[in-house]
Amino acid sequence: MQYFRRVKSTVDPKPFLDEIASIDDAWSVSTGRQDKIKVQREALSIPIRGLRKSAIGERKRRDVHESRWTTTSRLYPMACGFLRNFAREEDSQLSRAKIVCLPAGRRVYPHVDRGEYYLVRHRYHLVLRSTQGSWLKAGDEEVRMREGELWWFDNKQMHEAFNDGDQDRIHMIFDLLPNARVAEVFGKAA
Repeated sequence: MQYFRRVKSTVDPKPFLDEIASIDDAWSVSTGRQDKIKVQREALSIPIRGLRKSAIGERKRRDVHESRWTTTSRLYPMACGFLRNFAREEDSQLSRAKIVCLPAGRRVYPHVDRGEYYLVRHRYHLVLRSTQGSWLKAGDEEVRMREGELWWFDNKQMHEAFNDGDQDRIHMIFDLLPNARVAEVFGKAA
């Protein structure tokens, strides 16, 4: 496969799901994803890391490289710890991250992630809940990701997702900037 690569296959999703379940109304705290991004309108999200708004200036949001921990990230220490550790394993800097719920029968519509931010980063999905596997398509390839699997995929290709199961599908989705590209992006070494 050219657009997908399974990176890990035995991550225990239960601690992450327990962490989410411990927060009242976790999915309704932030609705920006479904309110502002048309292709994401059927997905719910918990932002863990987001773009640094003060860095936008004259740039489009998709061209902003700077990111930060969100105010709600402190409620998710298990997720934050996993993200920090995996970024270190991959010799990369953690960028944007979110936990996303795609309810049964809902989809993420076909799109390409465009902009300077995406050109230099790798996109990952950690599957936390998906009873019959999470269907995702990129380019002309399709996969069915299973619970506890961590996947890299090429979000610079046309991609889409559909939850054909009967329960919510929950993924942690995040981006990493390889340390080898930090100087290119920020003008300094990692």
